[in-house]
Amino acid sequence: MTSPIEHAGFTFASIMALGPQLAVETARRAEQLGYESFWTAETTGPEAFTTLTAAGAAAPSLGLGTGVIPIQLRTPMTVAMAAATLQALNPDRDVLVGIGISSPVVTERWHGVDYGDRPLARCREYITLLKEIWAGDAVTFDGDFWSLKRSRLGVRLGERKPKVVLGALNPKMLALGGELADGVLLNYLPASHVPWSVERIREGASLRGDGTAPKVYAYVHAGVTEREHGIDNARKDLFSYAVVDAYAKSFERAGFGDDVAELRERHAAKDREGAVGAVSDAFVDAIDFMGTHDQVRDFAREYAQAGVDVPILMPLPWGPDRRQVIEDTMGAFVSA
Repeated sequence: MTSPIEHAGFTFASIMALGPQLAVETARRAEQLGYESFWTAETTGPEAFTTLTAAGAAAPSLGLGTGVIPIQLRTPMTVAMAAATLQALNPDRDVLVGIGISSPVVTERWHGVDYGDRPLARCREYITLLKEIWAGDAVTFDGDFWSLKRSRLGVRLGERKPKVVLGALNPKMLALGGELADGVLLNYLPASHVPWSVERIREGASLRGDGTAPKVYAYVHAGVTEREHGIDNARKDLFSYAVVDAYAKSFERAGFGDDVAELRERHAAKDREGAVGAVSDAFVDAIDFMGTHDQVRDFAREYAQAGVDVPILMPLPWGPDRRQVIEDTMGAFVSA
């Protein structure tokens, strides 16, 4: 038997297409079930901070997190303002600002913003600026990507400040999160690959010099549903990430190099159907898990046992009654 989950989060990221009102409903239900935090992502659907404000009003005990915001789409001051506003409205709970480097598809195709280069240096500057802005003093900063001159946040914060969570996959980004962030968010990885990721985070944390380390968060993809209802969606989902270089490398390190190699070869040959079909059952079962209530419960607990401090349910709404699948999965994830 795997160890129980002591701290659980829920993300709206995978069900945004069902409409923003569902954020309010699932936040309220998450609070009732004992979840501690509510998260959402951002691409072209519901805007993150508006969604969190509505969810937070419906469920006043939950921490509120973005997971993640692409850093190319907002200046550090804009995100600092949004997070500070949310924190000022909710002074007694955590506001978790998950940021990440995203992908050229999101930034360039969907938003018309240059993806940019030097992702590590860009993230380092962004995290540094957020923390300096939230400290409350006037900030003068002359970096390679952003420059501020006596810029001061116009939202007064109490003792509790927003926290930065870095979305990371690869060794150097994981180490950067360990060095600078308050938390690191893992995604699209099997529980078996968590210890390797945690080790990279701890290596970065050793540079802090104060013995502290960030919390480790992870999106756990699961659905209480019949496999036949979701297998095609799961293959398409993993295919869509495996064609992104950063995720491909992460999948290879996690033991799915053969899947990735065949998938990308077929994709390059414009054989999309064959590329999707190259996603093996083992690949699906390791990341986009579908099963019974008890199987989902045990799958979630594998992440906690592997070293994740806060497993965050990313529900897979695959089945004839998607809302029932979400409800059943939420209950399974935090069941005793």
